[in-house]
Amino acid sequence: MKHLNKLFVAVMIVMGISSHAQDINNPWAIEFGVNAVDTRTSAGPEHVGWFQQHFSQPFDVKNNWNILPSISYLSVSRYVGSGFSVGLQGSVNKIDKLVTFDPTAPGSDSRGMLVSNPGDLMYYGIDGKVRYSFMELINSKVIDPSLHLGGGYTFLGDSSFGTVNAGAGLTFWFTENVGLALGTSYKKAFEGSTDLVRSHFQHTAGIVFKFGGKDTDGDGVYDKDDACPEVAGLKEFNGCPDTDGDGIIDSEDACPEVAGLASLKGCPDADGDGVTDAEDECPNVAGLASLKGCPDADGDGVADKDDKCPDVAGPKENAGCPWPDRDKDGVADKDDACPDVAGPASNKGCPEVTPEVMDELKSQARFIYFNSGKSTFKNADVPKRLDAMAGLLKNYANSEFLIEGHTDSDGSDAFNQKLSEARANVVKEALLERGISPSKIKSVGYGETMPVATNKTAAGKALNRRTEVKLIK
Repeated sequence: MKHLNKLFVAVMIVMGISSHAQDINNPWAIEFGVNAVDTRTSAGPEHVGWFQQHFSQPFDVKNNWNILPSISYLSVSRYVGSGFSVGLQGSVNKIDKLVTFDPTAPGSDSRGMLVSNPGDLMYYGIDGKVRYSFMELINSKVIDPSLHLGGGYTFLGDSSFGTVNAGAGLTFWFTENVGLALGTSYKKAFEGSTDLVRSHFQHTAGIVFKFGGKDTDGDGVYDKDDACPEVAGLKEFNGCPDTDGDGIIDSEDACPEVAGLASLKGCPDADGDGVTDAEDECPNVAGLASLKGCPDADGDGVADKDDKCPDVAGPKENAGCPWPDRDKDGVADKDDACPDVAGPASNKGCPEVTPEVMDELKSQARFIYFNSGKSTFKNADVPKRLDAMAGLLKNYANSEFLIEGHTDSDGSDAFNQKLSEARANVVKEALLERGISPSKIKSVGYGETMPVATNKTAAGKALNRRTEVKLIK
């Protein structure tokens, strides 16, 4: 027992070692359990061959294995990367089945093997090893086969000796951190001066715990693999949270509290129109992104909710309704200088003055006669003539006309000039009274300078006392 304290002191030293670069999940492992020592491997005649000598009865537990019925070994190891780990193991046992080769001794078997109980023969071992795990190679999370090499020192009774160790192991992981470890090691002893210095097998079965991984937020993802080490998250998102469960981590989710679509950065779109509900002014009806998610049935660029004529296209300036066009000439009333009379857009919706219209105006004007030397109408049908002229002029509201006054040669030139101007102005005023715009009609007098007949006869003079209408533009 005097070496037992040495063993556990060594183990505690190893457990106290700390690392400043823990970059592997749970790099530390503690294993403890039961060990069995088999001394048969060093017994027997050499002429039978090495393999038969060592493996003739490997599982003769009853006759060859020494098992202490309590926790009898403890090991501490640290993962160093690429499947390799280094560790230190301490073990204790009591040898009550010591196998020797003595064919002449009473009780020896047919092969000359004698199993004896040497009494209070204690076994202590401290061993270091380098272990290689095939777990990553076979891509398993449960089965963990391994091989190991190392060396150690064994205390057997009053003898002690060094060994070179080689062995294999198989661990079954119940969880990420807890497993059942089975192992076997062949310990090759260096030659010694006593019969107790001997090679042997040591088998172990125990529980192993891995630890040392840091998980600050407690989400089961170690900090080294955790993209969000300060906030609890999910393994499938490298430790980052997804509060709304839409498959988009909160840091990349524009709407982390409400489940949404990846194409919309995690925001919902109830009507499926590609506009997030938060930005959609019509969240329950599919619409256009250009109209903030609202529909536009008539395609006029005015959302139906704002369109007073949702089924008929119209400009935004008129609340989505077409501008009225009373005369149906294709020119909206607001732009139509003649909204009640059809005309081309080139003439602002007004009809163009044709030669036939001008002939009619001139014909009506010629029958407006004046009393001699006066600017008063002579014949009673003049109002009818004026009504007819006004009716025609109203159809051409964007055209300008000139009323000309003419006289015969009776009287002075100066008198006739003033008289012609007065007569032209009387016709103009009469037309203004009938609704013609002042901007569309002008008057001028030419006196006796532009006769259309001879002034030598009464009939000719009557023709010269006249008014005429001409188109300015």
